[in-house]
Amino acid sequence: MTDTSSYFEMLRKFGSDLGLPKLNVDELLQVQKKNIDALSQSAKVAAQGAQSVAQKQREVLEAGLREATTLAREYKPLKIQENIALQTEFARKMFEIAVQGAQESASTARQSTAEAAKIIQDRVKESFEEFRASVRPNKSV
Repeated sequence: MTDTSSYFEMLRKFGSDLGLPKLNVDELLQVQKKNIDALSQSAKVAAQGAQSVAQKQREVLEAGLREATTLAREYKPLKIQENIALQTEFARKMFEIAVQGAQESASTARQSTAEAAKIIQDRVKESFEEFRASVRPNKSV
């Protein structure tokens, strides 16, 4: 039976002779924890953005339903010209509501996506710096 510690020492000496950098495992684990935290934060921002977009779409639907209710209440069976005017006004208001809702939803989505991407981008930069700091040249050569 052979002593396994001699194998480890042989490999350690081989790595030392090659001048391989030493890794600080604790620092690398901390870097990965920060990466996971950044991903979590980014996902949270994206989810909040999606929630805001869904809320805006709900508001647009509610506004459209209010306009439809108003049109239905003001409808008079015998006054064709007035009904055409009401329907035209209804169509205009619905178009304005839809356009405004789409613009606000797009803006919210764009903003939350940009924030989520920036969190990841900043973390990647930090991660590279942390990795670079954790790798030190082997000075035992």
